Amino acid sequence: MQRVYVIYHITINYLLDIFFNTENNKQMNIGSLLPRHARYRSKHLAFVIGEERLNFCELNIRVNRLANALLAAGILKGQKMATVLPNCEELMLLYWAAAKTGIVIVPGSPLLQASGLTTLLRDSDTEIVFADASFAETLQSIKKDLPAIQNMHWILVGDGKRHSSGLTVSGFKSYADFISGAEETEPPDAKIVDGDTYNIMYSSGTTGAPKGIIHTHYVRANYCTHFASAWRMSPESIVLHAGAIVFNGAMLDLMPWMYLGATYILHHSFDAGAVLKTIEEEKVTHIVMVPAQIMALLNHPEFMPEKLGSLEMLQNVGAPLLLEYKHKLNEVLPGIFYELYGVTEGFFSVLDRDDALRKIGSVGSAPSFIDIRILRENDEECEPDEVGEICGRGPMMMPGYYKRPDLTKKTIVDGWLHSGDLGFIDEDGFLFLVDRVKDMIISGGVNVYPKDIEEVIIQHPAVSEVAVFGIPDEKWGEIPIAAVIFHKEQNVVEEDLKTWINQRVDAKFQRVADVQVLEDFPRNIAGKTLKREMREIYVNN
Repeated sequence: MQRVYVIYHITINYLLDIFFNTENNKQMNIGSLLPRHARYRSKHLAFVIGEERLNFCELNIRVNRLANALLAAGILKGQKMATVLPNCEELMLLYWAAAKTGIVIVPGSPLLQASGLTTLLRDSDTEIVFADASFAETLQSIKKDLPAIQNMHWILVGDGKRHSSGLTVSGFKSYADFISGAEETEPPDAKIVDGDTYNIMYSSGTTGAPKGIIHTHYVRANYCTHFASAWRMSPESIVLHAGAIVFNGAMLDLMPWMYLGATYILHHSFDAGAVLKTIEEEKVTHIVMVPAQIMALLNHPEFMPEKLGSLEMLQNVGAPLLLEYKHKLNEVLPGIFYELYGVTEGFFSVLDRDDALRKIGSVGSAPSFIDIRILRENDEECEPDEVGEICGRGPMMMPGYYKRPDLTKKTIVDGWLHSGDLGFIDEDGFLFLVDRVKDMIISGGVNVYPKDIEEVIIQHPAVSEVAVFGIPDEKWGEIPIAAVIFHKEQNVVEEDLKTWINQRVDAKFQRVADVQVLEDFPRNIAGKTLKREMREIYVNN
């Protein structure tokens, strides 16, 4: 018995040392994934963009060259590097160079104006910037406001050192010059542990001022394992991503791709026709899109379900897909639709393909290790089917907002992350999203949910997309306005459409006060509709 006790004691202490000694605790270092595939799956097709088709060995060499160039430039573990890039090879290389070196990547939207870009770079304490060459003039104009970024730490990707007017600009370095002469070998071990920051994702700005959301290697490693399982992916999966990869939703397939050593095809930008062509030619198995992209796909003249037979998953993210399109998708491409509701700060639900029909209005249930509950304003838990704020917790939760402990404290209360979204959980444990708190319209003291009205409007045969928002009103406080995009070659008089809507909504307080016809909606880099901007434009006009 003494011998058994001694062995048991030694084993327990060994395991405790592994899990709690930060020097040894490296298991969740996502920078270890690419070198592993370069060794064991070296010839497997890893990454495709444009004409480039790289296997894991080739991809690893390019990432190593960039990682070593960053270290040679004096950028160290924990320091921040920002990107202002569209989808391109260099952006993907930067993601994985950050993973290897412990340098923190701060992806910025290419849609940012000078003031927004200055705020992001200053707030994030960025020390080096990688930007598309078309941004040279903008960057030149804000350099003086960002003295922490050294003159030659402004790196232009694309057309060398030239800006949009074709004139040479001093104080910039081309990407080619930056990596020139850098070693192709693995960079030195950065001794990355679970709690090290991998990225700071600035919120997409659909509801207010951007906030820097911290994700650690531990958080991103959980993206790898959770979503590989949720999407039923394998090393033989072929992922197509046509949306912006600076958007956190891109990590839903990007992280499991690298974890499994599968194939990732990246389009420079979204084009529905190009997506259909690539799915057919490359035998794509998995794709993640936002609602506007799914609608464009289903409405495209070349959409033919029989050519998309390789698809195992078509997943919606960013906002719930309207029921009209869910029904159509489940009818023409049965058994492949998934939907995710989540917050970048750290929890999510998944509507699995096997529940897509029986729970069609739902955004799914909480996966293993994640808890979701609905709370009233007094923090009491709601009854089933009672609407309240969606709150959650789990292993993907952020440690906090960058340099904002005050905001972190308001968002994470007693370990529960408050989303600011309204929803309810039914008797079976499935989550239904009602609307964002900030999108809710209060008319005559009644809570009006835009999504309820949108579900009615999208049923009109001429309407391709719809967004409902509230504007101030002296009598009612707020009133609903409907903005619509028509299908091509379809048109309806605004007043006639308004009458059609108001005859079909469930209650008088849901009647729209006006209909606005637009060619397109204002959207962020993720493709999400910016109702806040639509409201401001409407009121100002």
